[in-house]
Amino acid sequence: MYDLNNKFNTFYRKHVVLPKEKKNDLFQKKNLNISRLKKGLEEYNEEHGTDYQLIDHVVQGSVAMSTVVQNEDNDYDIDVAIIFDKDKLPEGTRATKNIIVDALKRKCTGFKKEPEAKTNCVRIEYSEGYHIDFAIYRRYKDDNENYVYEHGGSEWRRRDPWAITKWFLNRNKENDYKLREVVRLLKMFVKSRDHWVNMPGGLVLSILAEEQCQSIYERMDERFYYTAKAIRDRLNYSKEVYNPTDPTQSLILTKKDEEKLENLRKRLDENLQKLDVLFNSDCTEEEALEAWEQFFNHHYWTEQKEKAKEKNEVAKSYYFFNEADETWFYDDTEEYIENYFPLDLKYKVELDCKVKKNGKFVDWLSDMRKKKIPLLPNRELYFYASTDAPKPYQVYWKVRNRGEEAKKRNCLRGQIIHTDELIQYEESCFKGDHYVECYIVKNGICVARGRIDVPIKA
Repeated sequence: MYDLNNKFNTFYRKHVVLPKEKKNDLFQKKNLNISRLKKGLEEYNEEHGTDYQLIDHVVQGSVAMSTVVQNEDNDYDIDVAIIFDKDKLPEGTRATKNIIVDALKRKCTGFKKEPEAKTNCVRIEYSEGYHIDFAIYRRYKDDNENYVYEHGGSEWRRRDPWAITKWFLNRNKENDYKLREVVRLLKMFVKSRDHWVNMPGGLVLSILAEEQCQSIYERMDERFYYTAKAIRDRLNYSKEVYNPTDPTQSLILTKKDEEKLENLRKRLDENLQKLDVLFNSDCTEEEALEAWEQFFNHHYWTEQKEKAKEKNEVAKSYYFFNEADETWFYDDTEEYIENYFPLDLKYKVELDCKVKKNGKFVDWLSDMRKKKIPLLPNRELYFYASTDAPKPYQVYWKVRNRGEEAKKRNCLRGQIIHTDELIQYEESCFKGDHYVECYIVKNGICVARGRIDVPIKA
């Protein structure tokens, strides 16, 4: 297969992955509307003498799984689970949704549409194209004092609001963090033509990508091609898709759902054929670029094709730059504790770090920072956590590297690690404003979180 991996990496980083500022904007909109909901509920309670209180909220879907892709039409959706205590809500799901709609209408003005109750959520639509779906959950304790969660659709059904996100994050980790990349690229293909309607949604695409993910391939262009081909072949013999956290639950419920999968199959089949040229022994760079241009229908590939034409007319080293040096490629490995456990931060975790060099004690990191003594590379770091949370509990850690050197080394890290130890050993390897976090989990709830910044100087 013709090797365009460098350009594929650049396409992915520059035109597929959602920029950090845009992702922050999505979270700001989520936070703003959670605040509006809380204030609207306060007004509603005052007026009706009720006591409806939002207990917790959980970001779900593509935002939680970090599979949102760039979209020139700003058609981004933000899925948020809002959780209430069962004994504080009406019994019916419709009555509960009407309360949420009423509360939001009190504080949401200037929107494309008024807040609206759907079968599985309450939706807010921004005029810019964003929409926020509030999925309503209620919780109660079972005989073992563990919380049980139910989702309010057409009726209350038992469902864990964290389950799908946990499934995806775990499968992404097992696929060496390549699954998220494949899902994003598949979404770019699905969104590549305005006239392509009735295509599968993000969850179904994520399930298909997980089933067929070809993470054994080193190159991104090969990984994506062979995964897309495997999905096409899979849809040739079966268009059934099940909830990965509940194999008894089909996600293909209507004729329209079946049509969406058939549309995906046909469009993959038609456009994968355009990539056949990549396997010709005499395939040129220009032909390879044109093939990906036809597949993704994106201006990036058109621009690269035009550059390739110009490159053929002048000396290679004179005109054309090495795109591989334009940007560092790094895996998106950061995880967030709230995607694994509900938060109820009623205890504390305090962190400090004992710094050693060649086994000899240097100082505590907290004292070094007060004295403005820089932390240098090649030091042994022993992170100590102390907590006022009563035992028993579980201990999780997160080590996050930041900066250009971390990207260059493809060593951003940021995974959630379960150790059950209040000591975590690391080494200072390279420059960057890094940090370490520790989490205390009791009965499936994160009850304490602590953080220490670890700025390493060159």
